[in-house]
Amino acid sequence: MYRAEFVGRSRELEILDNLWASNRATLLILYGRRRVGKTRLLTHWLSQRPDQGLYWVAEPASTLTQLRSFSQALMSFMDPDADVPGDFSFSTWELALRQLANHAQDRRVALFIDEVTYLIDVDAGFVGTLQKIWDRWLSDSNVMLVLSGSQMGLMQKHLLEYEAPLYGRATAHIQLPPLPYGTTAAYFPEYGPADRVAVYGMWGGVPAYWERLDAGRPVLDNFRLNVLPAHAWMVDESRILLQDFITDMHNYVGILRAAANGQQTLGEIGQRTGLDGSKASFYLSVLRDTGFVRRDVPVSQRGQDSRRGRYVVTDPYLRFFYRFISAHQSKLALGQVGPVMQQIEETMGEFLERNTWLELCRTWTLLAAGHDALPVSVDEVGAEWAANYMIDVVGLNEAEQCLVLGDCYWRDEPIGLEELEALVKKTAHVVPKGDGEWRVQYVLFSSSGWTDEAQARADWLVDTSATTRGRQRWRPEGVTLVDLPMVDRDLTEWAV
Repeated sequence: MYRAEFVGRSRELEILDNLWASNRATLLILYGRRRVGKTRLLTHWLSQRPDQGLYWVAEPASTLTQLRSFSQALMSFMDPDADVPGDFSFSTWELALRQLANHAQDRRVALFIDEVTYLIDVDAGFVGTLQKIWDRWLSDSNVMLVLSGSQMGLMQKHLLEYEAPLYGRATAHIQLPPLPYGTTAAYFPEYGPADRVAVYGMWGGVPAYWERLDAGRPVLDNFRLNVLPAHAWMVDESRILLQDFITDMHNYVGILRAAANGQQTLGEIGQRTGLDGSKASFYLSVLRDTGFVRRDVPVSQRGQDSRRGRYVVTDPYLRFFYRFISAHQSKLALGQVGPVMQQIEETMGEFLERNTWLELCRTWTLLAAGHDALPVSVDEVGAEWAANYMIDVVGLNEAEQCLVLGDCYWRDEPIGLEELEALVKKTAHVVPKGDGEWRVQYVLFSSSGWTDEAQARADWLVDTSATTRGRQRWRPEGVTLVDLPMVDRDLTEWAV
């Protein structure tokens, strides 16, 4: 398996550095979806400080087995030259961690307990014990303690909620997100921007997935290899991800498949799955709690009880899986990859245009003003839609009365003036009514660039297309034409 150099995570590394530099005991709670890179982050940071910290990962085993494993790791860390017997164990967690507290009186020590939810699974009282040890001994030591886990429901319940024993004791907590698109350039220098967008569309920003890919092969060849029976981790991964949150997956899978295939309103999901509105709403609320699904509303209706909500699968791997793989699992189990490959090859451009490319364009818009790539600033970015129109990218700054309006195209041919003219005509639908004149910046995104006519006449078209009535409510600031190399370059430069 390919293992790239560690990239990104500058904010998280800075938090770890600051906790380490403190002159008192610190506690960090780190959580996030499986495979997102929690272990890699911790082990990378610790590798820069050899002999100053202990990394220990819990396993799905009995309480006694867990305690024995930790006891031996702790003794070996405190006395590397000691010959620790294979059956050695402290009698309790309290004694083990008191020993650590004593060891950390005169020196700074880091203790990273990974997959802590395995401990909680077999011993519901573990966190209460840890709270007592923290209050009595660890908080007065020079220890930096990190508790990390993937089962986000258990992490929230036992470590982060108000009723949790350790509530209020954590110095910091981090929900580790997937890596941003901009880090793909460091992982896949052999790939061009279009291939890296495809990688991000299929596997998202999950480094554990990226390390399974061979950048010497075409992207779709990597897909083929990873769904063949001998290496079919992509087929199993969806179940592994969801089982942390739900047990009866039948209705949840139906909803995810509907949303990934474009049936995104509550009515469309109910029609696709056969669920009535109340049941579909319940299942969707659970999926929203997992973070794998979100409900989008038009930018103009955020904070309101909008009836135009759409449910979107946020995790790129799950979105790709339920769009292209889920319905073909029986064939894939027999090695019949052909029908899946044909469907992907025929519809991949459309899939990227309505999902990954759209998200990258919105991210670019949100970041661009802060990097002087746009003449106006925006505080939030989303979309605007109704029955008769759709604007892919809408950036809003109410205080300064600025709007950024954009549409996104992932096509094989350059885009012309017609698409820009269509965008300008939709302006009246989204400019807020009321006093004051709004400044509107138009941004069009095209993976294959622009025709010569579009580049030469874009500013003229925007200026002349604004109607006299429109000029009473807004004035065009200008137009920016953005292509794939520009998005790729900027998001790579702006990645953290």
